Amino acid sequence: MPNSATYVALLRGINVGGNKPVAMPALREMLAQLGFDDVRSILQSGNLVFRSSTRVNRALENRLESETAARLGLQADFLIRTAREWRTIVARNPFRKAAESDPAHLVVMLLKTVPKADAIKAAQGAIAGRETIRADGRQLYIVYPAGIGTSRLTNALLEKKLGTRGTARNWNTVLKLATLLDELDGPRSQP
Repeated sequence: MPNSATYVALLRGINVGGNKPVAMPALREMLAQLGFDDVRSILQSGNLVFRSSTRVNRALENRLESETAARLGLQADFLIRTAREWRTIVARNPFRKAAESDPAHLVVMLLKTVPKADAIKAAQGAIAGRETIRADGRQLYIVYPAGIGTSRLTNALLEKKLGTRGTARNWNTVLKLATLLDELDGPRSQP
């Protein structure tokens, strides 16, 4: 596809604990029907990579959310990043040691909007355990040294404090998506 770029799209809150079930083949087929190319997915939690000549912006996220509701009966937020943005997320990880020693307890939370500085401070103030947060634009990096499932620092709490919606993926998934991007358009793509 001439002038196309590669994107990562994460869906918020699907196939988690039996909530909002959707099959990945149905999502891939929907994106293909909408004109996106090389649509691929990993895992069952709504991780998609695709190529498109359409520029990513809030309107595209809105369109995919509307189409998913209409075609699949599923209400879910889409959070989309370009290949360049995804590679920047990987490169700017402030928790290198956690990425190497315990990548399952390091997560990146993609956010719909950039939170304000006071909202980030409020999120940091909500920490009741040993978690650590670092914000970087529309991303939040979080280390859960005692585990994610037992932490009081939940996505719902973070969204409330930050004033924006988001979805989190552990570092292993972040790297799997980066590898999939490399397979689709090479490691030095600059969309």
